Amino acid sequence: MPDQLDIFASDSSDDASIEQRIQQLRAEIDRHNYLYYVLDAPKISDAEYDRLLRELEALERAHPELITPDSPTQRVGATPATEFASYRHRVPMLSLANAFSREEFLEFDGRVKRGLGLPADALVDYVCELKIDGLAMSLTYHDGVLVTAATRGNGVEGEDITQNIRTVRAVPLHLRPVEGQDESGDIEARGEVYLSRTEFDRINQEREEHDEAPFANPRNAAAGSVRQLDPRITASRKLSIFCYALGEMNHLQITTHLQLLQFLKDAGFPVNPHHILAHGAEEVLAFCDRWEQERRTLSYDIDGVVIKVNALEQQRALGFVSRSPRWAIAYKYAPEQAETTIRDIIVQVGRTGALTPVAVMDPVLLAGSVVSRATLHNEDEIRRKDIRIGDRVVIQKAGEVIPEVVRVITEARTGDEREFDFPIHCPVCGSAVVKPEGEAVARCSGIACPAQLKQRIRHFVSRGALDIQGIGPALIDQLVDATLIGDPADLYTLTVDQLVNLERMGKKSAENVVKAIQAAKHPPLGRLIFGFGIRYVGETVADLLAAHFGSLERLQAASLDDLLGIPGIGPQIANSVYIFFQQEQTHELLEQLRAAGVEPEAPVPTGGGPLEGQSFVFTGTLSIPREEAEAKVRALGGKTSSSVSRNTDFVVIGEKAGSKADKARQLQVRILTEEEFNALISSTGKG
Repeated sequence: MPDQLDIFASDSSDDASIEQRIQQLRAEIDRHNYLYYVLDAPKISDAEYDRLLRELEALERAHPELITPDSPTQRVGATPATEFASYRHRVPMLSLANAFSREEFLEFDGRVKRGLGLPADALVDYVCELKIDGLAMSLTYHDGVLVTAATRGNGVEGEDITQNIRTVRAVPLHLRPVEGQDESGDIEARGEVYLSRTEFDRINQEREEHDEAPFANPRNAAAGSVRQLDPRITASRKLSIFCYALGEMNHLQITTHLQLLQFLKDAGFPVNPHHILAHGAEEVLAFCDRWEQERRTLSYDIDGVVIKVNALEQQRALGFVSRSPRWAIAYKYAPEQAETTIRDIIVQVGRTGALTPVAVMDPVLLAGSVVSRATLHNEDEIRRKDIRIGDRVVIQKAGEVIPEVVRVITEARTGDEREFDFPIHCPVCGSAVVKPEGEAVARCSGIACPAQLKQRIRHFVSRGALDIQGIGPALIDQLVDATLIGDPADLYTLTVDQLVNLERMGKKSAENVVKAIQAAKHPPLGRLIFGFGIRYVGETVADLLAAHFGSLERLQAASLDDLLGIPGIGPQIANSVYIFFQQEQTHELLEQLRAAGVEPEAPVPTGGGPLEGQSFVFTGTLSIPREEAEAKVRALGGKTSSSVSRNTDFVVIGEKAGSKADKARQLQVRILTEEEFNALISSTGKG
């Protein structure tokens, strides 16, 4: 069929008829998208839809001058991005206050009446909508054509993810005309991007097949899908959307929220069909009760009901308080719970070395499925809840997906229950378990731990580390599964004869892989240190360690005090590095690397740097350890200090920045956000 279409497109000489056919196909495809995603009333099969799309693709391929940005063929086509640009919302995307009981909703209803000057027995008209458990999204159209899609972010600023959202077929690329309304200028629709449970299960199964960590719940999966730098990945996941609000709508003739929902539907946006106009609080609560019982019949997750005053004039009169409207509230459902008995506690080791305790329980039906295991999160959580083997417990599904223990039924204890001792050695490889002060997660420190071996190897060969070409995730999976490698050093012992026996590996490819490995025998010392994947040691800290010690032997022999004496290396990083080099697995790895002829190149001492003479002070909570941020400055020739003075050039502020930020303002010292600091570091070419 595609070949016939190509012939038709290239042989036709009637440009007018071709353009007419293209417009006809676009209109037909848009109509079927509207029937499928908005009206839930498809008229053609998937195969027929694909035939129309293929014909349009063939015509546009032969006549690229006729392609328009809102053509259905242009949903995927952008090259992968390196990062997302920030986007400032014209109208803030506020959050909702919550009600967790009938009493709390009735209190809200009373506040609404008082705010509107109505008597206590008056009936307010509310619109009730299912609260979709997804990711809030803003869609801006100019003269009816989609121009920007952005995440909610902090409500004021989000991320521009337009190219990704264009791949979601449920999102219209241009608006349908609505009788009596003017769609010219800018119209901003708001909605919730979500995944069906079926698609969520498919994605997680696919991730597990590729040794990737599964998503915790459909909401996390949806969020992870829309924030992919490569739109093709987003397109491969069947995301959908329900729209429920408008940002700016001054030029639209709409007086009620119910009319707003009808406008969205008529314009081509999917609107959740399960919404009602409720006259008074009792009808609202009846709707909430009904869907708490029936939510399992839906193909997607909801976590409550959103209730809004219907009349827009009343909404304006009620206004806003802090970061939420006074005219709307979210009635949140409590997670379903069940009782069972813990028979054992085991510890699982994840691909990043994180140790997670798991309760093995008597099977019990919970939220539509039989559950026999529940996460206990970490050692601190076990101690806080005083969970013991043999305890009778209440469990629920966190995020409606992952079972967790809510509380222990202490009155059911018999005295036979046993406390659980968290292991101090990895249950998989026996290496020391490390839990830095202030962190909840304990981790295995072994570089050859089988539970995290694939992830370790992927990091070792990555671009920022040894940058060994030709060794991707699929080949690493085969090498580990065939027991050809058990740690990074084993890469250097691989032969062409071993590789050619692997699936989809020819002799030439095998020779290229071995050649690339051998070419990586003399990496810069900093890259090799970074390649070990030591916790808290990024590229900048690795270069700092390489510059200070000059060799692996000196670094391996360093004491904790030696490490703490390095400017820019704090207790957290020093302790992590010290423990790593004390492990028997690390000693064996270094010996094997030496035996294989791996000799890293020591860094060449250099003076100065792009930040030479400039002083930085960090305050507040950053997304990385403060020591690592300071190390970045020092690696570029700058200085760091713990106090602000007139000699300070920059003060970098994180969350909950305190008196240092105030003093910087008093002294008129330039203040940088973490994002601005990262941009400054990146601009030097070494960030």
